[in-house]
Amino acid sequence: MSPPPAQAISWHSLATDEVATRLDTHFDDGLDESEVVRRRAQHGENRITTKPGKGPLLRFALQFVQPLVLVLLLAGAVTTLIGEWVDAGVILGVTLINAVIGFLQEGRAANALAALARSLTSAVTVLRGGRKQCLASTLLVPGDVVLLAAGDKAPADLRLFRTKNLQAIESALTGESAAVAKNDQPLPADTLLAERANMAYAGTVMISGQGAGVVVATADHTETGRISRLLAEAPDLTTPLTRKMAVFSNWLLIAIALLAMLTFAVGMWRGESAFAMFMAAVALAVGAIPEGLPAAMTITLAIGVSRMAARRAIIRKLPAVETLGSTTIICSDKTGTLTENQMTVRELYAGGERTTVSGSGYSPTGRIGQGAKVDGALRECLLAGVLCNEAGLNRSGGQWEVVGDPTEGALLVVARKAGLDERSLQKLFPRLDEIPFDSARQYMATLHDIEGAHFAYFKGALEQLLPRSVSMLDTSGMAVVLRREEIEMAARSMAAGGLRVLALARRAAGSATTLDVASAATGLQFIGLVGMVDPPRPRAIIAVRTCHRAGMTVKMITGDHAVTAQAIARQLGIAKAGEAVLSGRELAALDDEGLRAVVRTVNVFARVDPEQKLRLVRALQANGEVVAMTGDGVNDAPALKQADIGIAMGLGGTEVAKDAADMVLIDDDFAAIEAAVEEGRGVYDNLVKFITWTLPTNFGEGLVIVAAILAGATLPITPLQILWINMTTAVFLGLMLAFEPIEHAVMDRPPRPPGTPILDAALVWRIVLVSVLLLTGSFGLFQLELARGHALAEARTVALNVFVVVEALYLFNCRSLTLSALRVGLFSNPAIWYGVLIMALLQGLLTYVPLMNRLFATAPIGWREWLEIFAVGVLGYLAVGIEKRLRAQ
Repeated sequence: MSPPPAQAISWHSLATDEVATRLDTHFDDGLDESEVVRRRAQHGENRITTKPGKGPLLRFALQFVQPLVLVLLLAGAVTTLIGEWVDAGVILGVTLINAVIGFLQEGRAANALAALARSLTSAVTVLRGGRKQCLASTLLVPGDVVLLAAGDKAPADLRLFRTKNLQAIESALTGESAAVAKNDQPLPADTLLAERANMAYAGTVMISGQGAGVVVATADHTETGRISRLLAEAPDLTTPLTRKMAVFSNWLLIAIALLAMLTFAVGMWRGESAFAMFMAAVALAVGAIPEGLPAAMTITLAIGVSRMAARRAIIRKLPAVETLGSTTIICSDKTGTLTENQMTVRELYAGGERTTVSGSGYSPTGRIGQGAKVDGALRECLLAGVLCNEAGLNRSGGQWEVVGDPTEGALLVVARKAGLDERSLQKLFPRLDEIPFDSARQYMATLHDIEGAHFAYFKGALEQLLPRSVSMLDTSGMAVVLRREEIEMAARSMAAGGLRVLALARRAAGSATTLDVASAATGLQFIGLVGMVDPPRPRAIIAVRTCHRAGMTVKMITGDHAVTAQAIARQLGIAKAGEAVLSGRELAALDDEGLRAVVRTVNVFARVDPEQKLRLVRALQANGEVVAMTGDGVNDAPALKQADIGIAMGLGGTEVAKDAADMVLIDDDFAAIEAAVEEGRGVYDNLVKFITWTLPTNFGEGLVIVAAILAGATLPITPLQILWINMTTAVFLGLMLAFEPIEHAVMDRPPRPPGTPILDAALVWRIVLVSVLLLTGSFGLFQLELARGHALAEARTVALNVFVVVEALYLFNCRSLTLSALRVGLFSNPAIWYGVLIMALLQGLLTYVPLMNRLFATAPIGWREWLEIFAVGVLGYLAVGIEKRLRAQ
């Protein structure tokens, strides 16, 4: 039986039993796999159809509206009007090539964004065939049973049939900013969308509690799907660097225009013809425009994002690529980022005795103590951990995996080691009610029928449960006087060893079938402590050391016990022995000024709540720091949004965290942050290298034109030849710098201050130096050739080749802005050599092929001229090398 169309039924008006009947599903077991396959064939994937963006023609036309391109178009139009057909054809051809490159790259960017959206498809927990499964949301079909918890985003339109303190934010759908309490009761058919409390619509976010619902609509048939068709949200691809470059381009354009007009005026004053001066002005404008700069920027950024993805970091918001290079502080959560996120119980405390546990990870192999029979308080401790638990333990593909919270998964694993199977226990002692874990309460409670008697079991922070306890169990399981100091000493000992400590308690509930949040956690009977460890990732230890070497400070912000946090921080190298740890309680007592002072020296913050995380980020930013913040929970979202770089966890992160973040770590591994910072610095370096390489050519060409006008001489190079130089060298020489590997010392220097200009004084001086060398070499050899009686075409060919040879040799100097080409390795970037070889071939064709001679007004030259050309190139190479050497001293 196929479910009816979603629009034909007011699902919120139906009782839950009728909903199940209409959808032909079962709330306890969900759909079986064969039915899922059939329904997916009918309904397709749960993926909203992407609204088409700008059409190809519009995208292509927009490539011509950039300021520098408009100048070229104007020059091409004027040269056409005066009958200079070859010049006009080449100028217009160059603009067309630029447009094609930009068009193709923009298409790649759109494809990359689409691929990114696919890679960030949310995961959802469903019941199928009676088993919990974690699936991609795109695999849902109508009739699927979905389990919801705080932090989840509804993956489709759901009719809720079970809720427990469930609240949702529906502002994206209804405009209502306040949280909406959810229930499972039917409503009148004419109930407004914003008032349908028994529905969880796709894209809305659960902020507290738990619930379960059945899918009633997927993909474009959801409320969000219908609304999305009315929206046109194009991703913003501009970045701080591109905005800086836009400003740079505008200033460059003004300077070129003024210089061209000045050149024209000076020429006319000297009595030159208007036509000759106009062509000179066109040559100057064409020469001074760095036509290859936009393409170089785009390709360099694209390569950087691709490299980051290869290192397991997905950039969701492109400005993160640049900001990463200037990050000064990394605030990281501990669990799953700095550690393995495979909690393993190492020690149990029950009945006043401590028992060690062997084994590691989620595999239930190992033993408790010496392997003797588990009974009394110890068995009750394990039982409480299983019953007060929302996780599942499954074996898939030969590997054990936990569905749910890793901490709860560790409790299931240790119970299995004692022969206690969670599925059997949950059926034997059914759950009657529950109080979900809440960050404010810091505990969870469940009510069970234990062989006719009702008991409430509690699991949570020792600071919350111990003060509410009035007795404890001894080794035999009998109630005795609570030994508070002994319990606290055991907890401190566990935490000092780097163990995370959970407390377990219970209370007889009489005949009660529900739990009241206000009074449930009173008069408790303390059962025991569970000490578990999430070991540091070996790569994280190395990454922290690298971050310190790169001038960045790593701070740990965690909800764990202060002693536990300190122990793990010492192992990671974040904190040294004896360094202070600031607790949430101590943090709350500080005003903003006091907090700003403390965050300068404290690197470990424990028992921190969400509001305090936000305060910490703001305090660091107030101190002038550039802050990267990691997070995975819904409560981390405000801090992620506030941080300069928000980093979410790809595996364990909630959808709220991912939506708020700029970057997603695919493997939840801290080492990927260090790698992303390294790549970010490399991207910025390569852009600066290209700019440092290309500007001397443009300035040199402009200076040659101005010098010729002032001297009353013939132009050493024509507009057409300038275009040849600019476009061929930009593509085959300059763009090869985009493939330059990251320099070894990139993580040995402090972060780049955010306000630093693209080019510092040293690079500006180098650009001027090379520009003057190009002016002197090309103009000097041009005049020398004319003095020898050679034809104008031969003299111009020499001048043209001076530019190309100097650029080719200068390219090797630009591979590092501080080191010599020999230090970075001659063959570490093969693309450079391929580009130089292609450029040499093209220059040979330009110089010696008759057709090229006619088109570009060039002529063959002899070996003596080539020796003089290469002498200028080598001189330029040595001059820059000496300048680097002197500056390094």
